[in-house]
Amino acid sequence: MSGIELRALSKEYPGGVRALDALDLSIADGEFFALLGPSGCGKTTLLRTIAGLESASAGSVHIGERDVTTLPPGARDVAMVFQDYALFPHMTVRDNIAYPLKIRRQPRAHRFARADEIAGQLGLDGLLARRPAALSGGQQQRVALARAVACRPSVFLFDEPLSNLDARLRLEARTFLKRLQRELAVTTVFVTHDQAEALALADRIAVMEAGRVRQLGTPREVFSRPANTFVANFIGSTPMNLLDGEVVGGRVAVPGGTLALPGTAGALSDGAKATPGALSDGAKAPPGALGDGAKAPPGALGDGAKVTVGIRPEYVTLTADPAGGDLSGTVVIMEHMGTATLVSVDVDGVLIGATVPEGDEPEPGALVGLRPVPSRVLIYDRETGELIS
Repeated sequence: MSGIELRALSKEYPGGVRALDALDLSIADGEFFALLGPSGCGKTTLLRTIAGLESASAGSVHIGERDVTTLPPGARDVAMVFQDYALFPHMTVRDNIAYPLKIRRQPRAHRFARADEIAGQLGLDGLLARRPAALSGGQQQRVALARAVACRPSVFLFDEPLSNLDARLRLEARTFLKRLQRELAVTTVFVTHDQAEALALADRIAVMEAGRVRQLGTPREVFSRPANTFVANFIGSTPMNLLDGEVVGGRVAVPGGTLALPGTAGALSDGAKATPGALSDGAKAPPGALGDGAKAPPGALGDGAKVTVGIRPEYVTLTADPAGGDLSGTVVIMEHMGTATLVSVDVDGVLIGATVPEGDEPEPGALVGLRPVPSRVLIYDRETGELIS
């Protein structure tokens, strides 16, 4: 077993800078786990603390059955691939791959045989006599992976290993890395600030901010139901529309019109019915119902409740007839993204994004209607930023 358990893990630097704030986190044996967040959120510090390259200020790190909190990196049975690959420039590819086995005092014949075996699996067998300077970025990345694989570690730790590759190579390397991890079934922790990488690779994602985990879940959960407005803003190839609103008469008044609350008759499809009386006019939320990140049913949102409405552009339908949507506005910006276009519409001074298929773009300045997919509308508490419904 090589799962990872972090218990109340903290890391504080001189001057009171708190990079990790009492983190509790469990990573399953064989799981591909991504740490995602903006620069400075603590994800690389967390990875280095698991590796033993940083010492914890408080809390503990467990790998499998062992408490490794005070063990040096070489005793933790982990392999780390760095952003710049950290290959030895004076060594050949074969020597770089075999180096961890040399440190473990394996016989020369054994370590070279192992290096040749791994190189063959990763398509490096024709490059064994070269030095890193003679390799492309993608080849250097595979050498770094081969070196990590050579000693058969219990845990792989990846610190943005794809960031130095061009766009095409990143896609190829992403597929290769996912396949390799599946074949080896090794617990893997992958640090990235690129949410597309995390969504594509991970079994689960921890979205971090200021040393804390703001949401933990599968890629689908994190994308479809961001737990707060921070995650909603961060996740997605296009920014989520976040509109300030107020509950009025069982609907939400937003710039340019009103939208049905999720779970109400106006927001349900396929014949589903809301609970009778769930949103009666004048209904009030109980004290504290919307605080501390607590979820509230739609019926707890009485008139006057201040909320933020979240709608991904992918779930907004754009219509040529302004009267055919819940909201209407003027097209001001179009951003082409290959097979789709992100259209920004000015609705009463607020820009709302909608994606349309290639070839269906409206003309700039056109008056259009916007109709969100009701089941995809999210409601956040405006004060706490936490998901309500």
